[in-house]
Amino acid sequence: MKTDFETLAVAVDERGVAALTLNRPERKNALSATMMDELTAFARFAEGDKAIRAVVLSGSEGTFCAGADLSWMMTQIEADRAGRMAEARRLAIMLKALNEMPVPLIGQVEGVAMGGGVGMACICDVAIADEDCRFGFTETRLGIIPATIGPYVLARMGEGRARRVFMNARLFNGVEAAELGIVARAVPAGELSDAIEAEVASYLKLPRGAVGRAKRLARSLGPTIDEKAIEATIEQLADAWEADEAREGISAFLEKRKPVWAQ
Repeated sequence: MKTDFETLAVAVDERGVAALTLNRPERKNALSATMMDELTAFARFAEGDKAIRAVVLSGSEGTFCAGADLSWMMTQIEADRAGRMAEARRLAIMLKALNEMPVPLIGQVEGVAMGGGVGMACICDVAIADEDCRFGFTETRLGIIPATIGPYVLARMGEGRARRVFMNARLFNGVEAAELGIVARAVPAGELSDAIEAEVASYLKLPRGAVGRAKRLARSLGPTIDEKAIEATIEQLADAWEADEAREGISAFLEKRKPVWAQ
């Protein structure tokens, strides 16, 4: 297996448990173009490696994922519509690949999970959070929308619960994230590792093939996330990027000032 990832740390133990760690601590493990591509590559590797029984997704240095990398987002401001859609598709391909891995994906969510980081939690088969982890769909603060992660968020939360937090950019903790259905449960920070290990242990008693088939069945019976749905989210995100609000929102963020709409 490729082990020299630029943005990921990967280790597979003797049990077949893969520790997949987002490894950009200087950027709070934000999703860059390189990280998206490497996560897609990992998902494809894990699908083909029959020795892998489960994958634990976490972030380095106690931070899960701060969402999309700001420099990556800045390229969207300067790009044309085709360029913006291509980058949104890069993220969509990564989310789909991880969501469809035929092995269980267990999320260890701590520190921060913002925007795309919440989306990453929602593609996990089960995610467990530190009670004090901060969550938020912060895209609307910047004048854009949580479009590409939307199908996975709505599949996990349901529309009613999603609408409580999907567009107001409000921050909430791990306890509320569990109430909303984003994570299965929230535990004190000192208990998180043991809670993750307990989730992993159940899969080590089961045949990989049956687990993968059961996961595929669950996805087929749940909300449809097909190419048509994904393409629709990409189109809507491109529309949002073309609005004046996106340029103003990101400019205000970079300039450390309030955007014109803030009261």
